[in-house]
Amino acid sequence: MVNVSTALSTIPSGLRDPLIAEFQNIVQSFLEQRWRPTELSGGLFSEIVYTILAGHAKGTYASKPTKPKDLVTACRQLESNTHVPRSFQILIPRMLPALYEVRSNRNVGHTGGDVDPNHMDSVAVLSICNWIMGELVRVYHSLSVSEAQAVVDALAEVRIPVIWTNGNVKRVLNPSLKLHEQILLLASCDLTDLLYQAEC
Repeated sequence: MVNVSTALSTIPSGLRDPLIAEFQNIVQSFLEQRWRPTELSGGLFSEIVYTILAGHAKGTYASKPTKPKDLVTACRQLESNTHVPRSFQILIPRMLPALYEVRSNRNVGHTGGDVDPNHMDSVAVLSICNWIMGELVRVYHSLSVSEAQAVVDALAEVRIPVIWTNGNVKRVLNPSLKLHEQILLLASCDLTDLLYQAEC
């Protein structure tokens, strides 16, 4: 199957490589059930995508991602670009502030209420990022239609974490793993949780 990097080869590498790296961080963190890192990467992802959309509208791309002073205002300004695909003018510019809002004003960088929203917020972040990546492939690809469709379909696939957690109860959802592999996986998950809590 064609990889995402090939599908997005018409985006300059200074933007394409950080975009794919941040998207992979989001997916990896989500699969490891590290909700806050998923959400933090969503904020960085939104800045990279903004830079790509701004470059597409101007016809000249920045050499690397840049953070606008006010992302919401900058995204509203993208809506005045009538010469770009509708998703680049309306849909994505309205999604990016939501991604950034989850990173900035939910329970990621601030103390939350009694109910921890991080899991559901991470699901929203992953879903939005999947959709945006699919749309970028749809607009930018230089592949055959069937190859581009395969990449978009792969991005839309539901990702199931290997470990299911409910409080202190954890279960490995991949029955093909041997017992010692399951034990190592559970131990590494617990270690990751401890290291993350130590950083917070």
